[in-house]
Amino acid sequence: MNFQEVLNKSRPLVGPHCKACLICDGRACCNQIPGPGSKGSGRVATRNYEGWQDVFVKMDTIVPKGKIDTTLTLFGKTFKYPIFAGPVGAVAMHYSDLYSDQTFYKTLLAGAKKAGICAFTGDGMDPAIMIDACQEIKNQDGLGVPTIKPWPKEIVLEKLELVKNSKAFMVAMDIDAAGLPFLKSFTPPAGRKSVQELKEIIDASPVPFMLKGIMSEEGAIKALEAGAKAIVVSNHGGRVLDGTPSSASVLEKIAKVVDGKMKIFVDGGLRSGVDIFKALAMGADAVLVARPFVNAVYGAGEEGVEVLVETLGQELKDTMEMCGASDLASIDKTMITR
Repeated sequence: MNFQEVLNKSRPLVGPHCKACLICDGRACCNQIPGPGSKGSGRVATRNYEGWQDVFVKMDTIVPKGKIDTTLTLFGKTFKYPIFAGPVGAVAMHYSDLYSDQTFYKTLLAGAKKAGICAFTGDGMDPAIMIDACQEIKNQDGLGVPTIKPWPKEIVLEKLELVKNSKAFMVAMDIDAAGLPFLKSFTPPAGRKSVQELKEIIDASPVPFMLKGIMSEEGAIKALEAGAKAIVVSNHGGRVLDGTPSSASVLEKIAKVVDGKMKIFVDGGLRSGVDIFKALAMGADAVLVARPFVNAVYGAGEEGVEVLVETLGQELKDTMEMCGASDLASIDKTMITR
């Protein structure tokens, strides 16, 4: 099975909003929420995709021939590719009730593990979502990254206990979820956090802590001050704020300020192994891909996840071979142009 066949199977199953497009660029689902679209004008998701298309790779095959190594080691774990399945929540509402969040994460985590990578799980108003996700991560030998919403501190600390019991090797907080309506109306207040508030949370974390939703040099510096071990350069797929730049357009500046002091992931519109190569050349250590994994799960379950991972991974490997890179560490900004 190839990924086109997975998409064909997914198309009638993902509800009226997602069209299971061959290239998921945010156009067909523009401003459709519920659904996978982005907020307001709906342009941010499309801008994310286009941001990677404005960067080009430089071919160079006059290099010694040798094995191409795509493996990534992160916080004691080794992965086949620097590709992670990003967190997606409320799939029954945004796609279709073929899956609940719990059954979706179970399938995604298992498929990702089989493919040699790792998936992020989400969080929501129902505490059972996080409880079940952490249990499933434990079932997968800790190969999963629980993602906590920016709840009040006492709730985050309770969820960190779930993370500890899950044996997860890393935990994330999508700090940009402060823009989601259900968080804005939450009592006690949830959402934005000061550096000091984040520091107290991160100090209590049993595993390395990642902040997802960093879109500026200033934000990256604050993440460092708070003690984060990793960040995700992300605008939440355009779902929390209209009018933001693409993640591709800010990645290099953020990588320069971070200067190797923490790991950098990036998401938003990455749809091929060539795009992933560009992201690594621009300073990312790894990438998150989210929406296409929904189609992978709905179309063919665990097998769909494996097909998508192998498709992206082989495209990355081919690009490395054609651009003179032998391993991830050898990919740098001299291999791309604009």
